[in-house]
Amino acid sequence: MRRASVVIADRYPVVLQGLSNVLGATTDFNVVASCSDAASCIEAIRSLAPDIVIADPAMPELAAARILLTINSEKRATHLVFFVASEDCEVVLAATPATCSIILRDTDPEALVQSLRHIVNSQNVLPSAPSESIASHEQGAISESGLTALTERERQIMRLVSEGLSNKEIGRRLNITDGTIKVHLHNIFQKLEISNRTVLAALAISQHDRATAAREKAHPGLSPTSGEP
Repeated sequence: MRRASVVIADRYPVVLQGLSNVLGATTDFNVVASCSDAASCIEAIRSLAPDIVIADPAMPELAAARILLTINSEKRATHLVFFVASEDCEVVLAATPATCSIILRDTDPEALVQSLRHIVNSQNVLPSAPSESIASHEQGAISESGLTALTERERQIMRLVSEGLSNKEIGRRLNITDGTIKVHLHNIFQKLEISNRTVLAALAISQHDRATAAREKAHPGLSPTSGEP
């Protein structure tokens, strides 16, 4: 039986070692790369095309958004699993696209392996959530309705945030100051009722995915990049 290939990415060496030990003890999974930053994780996805990526969404440099964008843009069959602390679960759940899974960091090893087996069999995995968490997840769509209130400049900034650019890089791209970027981001957060860039990036990527799916449904023979500038 073929072992599912896994890339793991986390800020903490002890977590990387722990996941490697747990998965290495099974006959189901093969850890092909262990990464401590977004750049090395993205390189591993591109070069190894793993079946699963287990990633810490709180890694610096908008890692979660960049990793998800890499998987989506290259049409990978890779399944992205966010490995999150319980206290961060609700905000990640609210921003997580339907194609991703979430596993809590306090999950015991046997449950972790079983969850990954479900994922290999094309089943998404989400934590058993209290009603508040479920409501928060449903509010993702409510937040996205605020997209209609964004100005064209705010949409530009949202798109660049989803690409992992810093305020300084966005300012250079749009020829505006860091202070102006911060004002725009504050306004965007208020309109979408969110509080951080990771959620904003996830919303931008989710919106892009739906727009692409709608175009492909309307024009089945049209490639995803056709008509793009």
